[in-house]
Amino acid sequence: MAERPERPGPDGRAGAGPDKGSPTPADPPRDPAALPPPRPLDAIDQDILRMLQADGRASIRSVAERVHVSRANAYARINRLVEDGVIRGFSARVDHERAGQGTSAYITLKIVQNTWRAVREQLRELPGASHIALVGGDFDVLLLVHTPDNRALRELVLTRIQAIPEVLSTRTLLVFEEQDLEPRG
Repeated sequence: MAERPERPGPDGRAGAGPDKGSPTPADPPRDPAALPPPRPLDAIDQDILRMLQADGRASIRSVAERVHVSRANAYARINRLVEDGVIRGFSARVDHERAGQGTSAYITLKIVQNTWRAVREQLRELPGASHIALVGGDFDVLLLVHTPDNRALRELVLTRIQAIPEVLSTRTLLVFEEQDLEPRG
């Protein structure tokens, strides 16, 4: 699911959309070639990023106060970070177990050479797929999934993933416990 980077809204919240703080519809993913070249972030930009990673709902006023700039400056900086593609969107951190997705697993895949893009698109459509990475090493792809239980995980791996013609093999690593790391500030 593609998320559109949202600009600060009129209510001053960094992740608010145009009408009374509600989210805006998702746009298709941006073409990386259309983005400006990466540039170094200064200390204020880095502080803003840490704040928004910890609380994507922080108001422009609170961001400005915490990083010691004017609200107009904070607003402009957040907009630039969005336009430059540094901020890809605003989202909620979910406790998957409490959301009924109590089984998590990393699945490694070996795939046919030069089929990454096709495989990636098929993996994106899988229920519970949370993170996909093309990696180097003993396998080609690392996939993080969240499912309601082991039976659903088994079904996902054996009937959905292994049915993808470009997938040569899989290995499933069951997650016993996980912890999202909070930004350090």
